[in-house]
Amino acid sequence: MYDLLIKNANIVTCNNISFGSVAVSNGKIKDIFLTDETIDAKQILDLNGKYLFPGFIDCHVHFDEPGYTLREDFSHGTEAAAIGGISTVIDMPLNNKPPVSNKDIFEDKYNLIKKKAFIDYGFWGALVNYNMEDLNELSEAGALAFKSFICDAGKDYTSLDLHEVEKALLILKNFNGLAGFHCEDYDMIQKLQKEKLSEGRISAKDYLDSRPLDAELIATKNVIAIAEKTGSRIHICHVSHPLVAEEIRKAKAKGIKVTGETCTHYLMFTGDDLIHKGMLFKCSPPLRTKEACEGLWEYICDGTLDCISSDHSPGTIEEKTENDLGAFGAWGGLSGVQTTVQIFFDQLVNQHKLSPSIMARALSKRPAEIFCIYGIKGDISIGFDADFTVIDQNETWKISENSLKYLNKISAFVGLEGKGAPVLTIVRGKIIAKDGSIVINSGYGNLIKPNKSNI
Repeated sequence: MYDLLIKNANIVTCNNISFGSVAVSNGKIKDIFLTDETIDAKQILDLNGKYLFPGFIDCHVHFDEPGYTLREDFSHGTEAAAIGGISTVIDMPLNNKPPVSNKDIFEDKYNLIKKKAFIDYGFWGALVNYNMEDLNELSEAGALAFKSFICDAGKDYTSLDLHEVEKALLILKNFNGLAGFHCEDYDMIQKLQKEKLSEGRISAKDYLDSRPLDAELIATKNVIAIAEKTGSRIHICHVSHPLVAEEIRKAKAKGIKVTGETCTHYLMFTGDDLIHKGMLFKCSPPLRTKEACEGLWEYICDGTLDCISSDHSPGTIEEKTENDLGAFGAWGGLSGVQTTVQIFFDQLVNQHKLSPSIMARALSKRPAEIFCIYGIKGDISIGFDADFTVIDQNETWKISENSLKYLNKISAFVGLEGKGAPVLTIVRGKIIAKDGSIVINSGYGNLIKPNKSNI
């Protein structure tokens, strides 16, 4: 007898949608049935035609623990993720004190948060100018990828120049490690920002002008060129514009080992939102134009942009206000881990009339493959973890502050409405969230390390 049977489901994978049932034993997918037959199980869930997706993976979140827990923590962050239909998150190494730059810090972070997570999680490791000798041991500890900045990342996290990028990529190549890049050209941004501040020009428009598209393009081209030279794996984080995605497309066509992601805020919002609505819409790379929002969809559909992530990077209300430096002084980052799934589903299926299978690819299979956890996560296939996200395609929604489970209940996405919402999140065969509520105690989530067969 199975532990769990999920029946009458529209089973969505990246290849097709099939009506049937999925059986679970010992936290793993045991069988898939596409015929109508009587099957015994200890627990039976009848989905009545709702969509059953492989559990969604948000490969880019900042849960800020340890060190910056006034912004977010693992308990609130994973609760919000679970309610939003995310079954696994991969947490960034910055906005941590100290950054996750070696195996000891990795283990300290794990020991701190292991009893707090509601869902499964993995860690990015740092890629900074002082930890290159630590990268191999950090990988052995379980880091799924390594995050680097081409622009200033703040006082606690150093950026890399292009010589250092090449050195790091050659080290990572020895164990097939993945380097993720925040691509904005350091020199261009520093020069433009200095000019604006010296002239007292600190408005939202000035902030946008200080981080032009050219800065993102130049940095992206530079790291792609180094990846081509070294033969190393790179991942371009939070692509904001179709011209940047085009560089990734051209690189893939040449056989360069590059992948990329974009975020729901780059599909929904523009620079005008920052100008007219305020600092809840501040991020970097910054929001672009309406035409850029629409242009990204071509690259999502053809797989150039492999992943959809939230880049959940919250701040307190005080940090989101304009201080004596105006827009330049406000915290940059959007809170979105709870709302990514419903927004992307509505935009993909209802607004753009595209297949839900794209969602299974961009939020499940490709993140799992890129971060070397495929075979454990990422698909509805026998032997995989029984991770599922159930979406009721007919449920309407409106995002409110009261619905958010973040530590700071503020978000640029508040007020958006749509249709199609996550109603069940299942991790390793156990229901974690149902109809907007957590139904399990914290600490259930496991640390996910790379699947060695995929490295």
